[in-house]
Amino acid sequence: MQDVTSDSTDLLGFERVLIERGEVVVGIDEVGRGALAGPLTVGAVVLGDIRTVPEGLNDSKQITPRRRQGLVVPLREWADGWALAEASPEEIDAWGLRTALAVAATRALDRLRVRPTYALLDGDFNLLSAPMALGVADLPVPELRYATMAHESLVRGDARCATIAAASVLAKVDRDAFMVGLDPRLPVYRWESNKGYGSREHLEALAVHGPSEWHRRSWSLPALRSLAS
Repeated sequence: MQDVTSDSTDLLGFERVLIERGEVVVGIDEVGRGALAGPLTVGAVVLGDIRTVPEGLNDSKQITPRRRQGLVVPLREWADGWALAEASPEEIDAWGLRTALAVAATRALDRLRVRPTYALLDGDFNLLSAPMALGVADLPVPELRYATMAHESLVRGDARCATIAAASVLAKVDRDAFMVGLDPRLPVYRWESNKGYGSREHLEALAVHGPSEWHRRSWSLPALRSLAS
């Protein structure tokens, strides 16, 4: 890991330092890590030169759904490249959350049309790697090809770094739309409103109906159901 410092008031500060020394930067963030149901979605946004950030860009959790949706097209046009990828509930159950996150990030990088040389990652660890990554016989872990890529992990990076914030917005809009699309098939869980997270109505539905095919069954669902009582 290489330390990159920047002006904390400049949303492009980290990218500016890296691009000025010749790097092609990718910001990576995930959405859905704490959900009880649905996929884990990773966004990757590439920037090769500095240009004005679309107005209103911030951590996706701090932006209204309408504003997030309105940023999708400007962000896609602003970036030199972008991609989204997922890990399914089945894969999360088989590999564990940390490995599933690394696999989803690998898939997102594979889908980019521009090859980055340096990654800015949201969080406090290298989400491109997974120590002791173990699969199961019928679901082996794919190669984590970018585990040693030059990177910087940034706590609250989605609020401090433009490419990470952009990746967060694109991933959240995509995952939210997916969960809303599942809602008519399984309306008892109210995914249209909770997007698969542990809201009270979701926990109450689990207590009555149990988990669906879209739930992460390796999680302690009996304990979670007891929270609704």
